[in-house]
Amino acid sequence: MMASARGAAAGGIPTALTLVTGPHALAREAAIAAAMIAGRPTAVIVEGLANGNSPLVYDEDKDASETGSVNGPARADVHRIAPGCLCCAGNLVLRVTLNRLLRRPPAQLFISLADASHLEQLRQMLSSPPYDDLLAITSDLNAA
Repeated sequence: MMASARGAAAGGIPTALTLVTGPHALAREAAIAAAMIAGRPTAVIVEGLANGNSPLVYDEDKDASETGSVNGPARADVHRIAPGCLCCAGNLVLRVTLNRLLRRPPAQLFISLADASHLEQLRQMLSSPPYDDLLAITSDLNAA
């Protein structure tokens, strides 16, 4: 059993998980940056390639007014994984990335999906053991 699983089962606070959908990566990443709560440890799993204009890229030389983020500069532990359905072809990569993150669980976690066609299957996987004790799934975030 993972150390974080013991902690969550013993009364630890589960990580708030938000699944993020939207038309393209930049819109999803902007929605994530706007939804982040300043000062709370945050992790993001992004399916697909990086966009050079991503608001999730933190630049210490810029302040909140330059980044355009309401919550100040976006500071998150960002993990990018290759595009591919996260409940089918990308399932193993997602699980490995998620398990590593949950060893030292963040307060909030966002998973950005390039394709939301299997959203319900992914939600079911994330609400089953061992993740059911580790994650508290919140309402989805749809980046318009």
